[in-house]
Amino acid sequence: MIKKPLLLACAAAFAALPLSAQDTKPEYPSPPEIVAKAQAEEWVAIAPSDLLVMDLAPDAKGKARRVVIQLMPAPFSQGWVGNIRKLAAAKWWDGTSVNRVQDNYVVQWGDATEKKALPEGLAVVPEREYVTPFRVGVMEQVWGVGGKREALMELLPRPPMGDNIPHFEDPYARSFSFVGGFPVAMTSASEYARQGASQTTPKLMLMPKDLWPTHCYAMVGVGRNLSPDTGTGAELYTVIGHAPRHLDRNIALVGRVIEGIEHLSSLPRGTGPLGFYEKEEERVPITSVRLGNEISDLPAFEYLSTESASFAAYADARANRRDPFFIIPAGGADICNIPVPIRRKTQ
Repeated sequence: MIKKPLLLACAAAFAALPLSAQDTKPEYPSPPEIVAKAQAEEWVAIAPSDLLVMDLAPDAKGKARRVVIQLMPAPFSQGWVGNIRKLAAAKWWDGTSVNRVQDNYVVQWGDATEKKALPEGLAVVPEREYVTPFRVGVMEQVWGVGGKREALMELLPRPPMGDNIPHFEDPYARSFSFVGGFPVAMTSASEYARQGASQTTPKLMLMPKDLWPTHCYAMVGVGRNLSPDTGTGAELYTVIGHAPRHLDRNIALVGRVIEGIEHLSSLPRGTGPLGFYEKEEERVPITSVRLGNEISDLPAFEYLSTESASFAAYADARANRRDPFFIIPAGGADICNIPVPIRRKTQ
């Protein structure tokens, strides 16, 4: 038992220490703080021609409603993306509507009558285009247990579990990565590659096999009928709820909403089957859909490079929240819990 004079002496000595010695708990920045401090060169400009701008009819208070969509980059879903560009050029969506709002799932838009003639020359895209075979150069990094690694790497033992080791794991895929700032999941294949000067000692290497975009919040996909139909791109939807990853590799993803998602996610829920509106007056009119390079007053947008040091720190912070509000770090994150930061470009 510690006697009172000794206890008082210890307390006095502790009080005499500088504050930094009394409280050694490090301070960790939050994910938004990390993004705010990212260097200008870590941001990547989004080309206006890669944006799809959808203007809805004004709301009940007369306020404009604009939704900006970034189209999926190559090599993913380019058959459907090409169709979308043709549909926008033909002004096909003008006068169509938002027809379906299903709670915790999707908002869908297009021609409610399904009778409007499509422009000529739209591609019929096969189901195999839902996935893309990996090739060297598509991406440099793969995210998984312990952080990110090279896309091609020697097969090493699984890193040990621990509170300080970030675990980026995906329940629907072997691992994940980012291509052009978009989230993609993948399967992995192992192969033998001869390494070293002698070229006689094989080493087991891990490499991705198939890649596909993932159904995270605000991603945009192509509505379709039953297989083998894959949709043209005329009927589109966006995710407004918990990531429906079971749709991955079953429906084409063609982009993501980067601004204005609130104009879709806040709409009244449809009362018909699957959230479709039952009455014509419930539908939200679409006044126009254009490519971004046709909009004179469109601001410039940019995303935080997923290869940057700031993004690596941001991803770690998303996986292990240690800023003051949090008590217990989660220790991990899946791909949809690491949304790529996007902002209007600062002038």
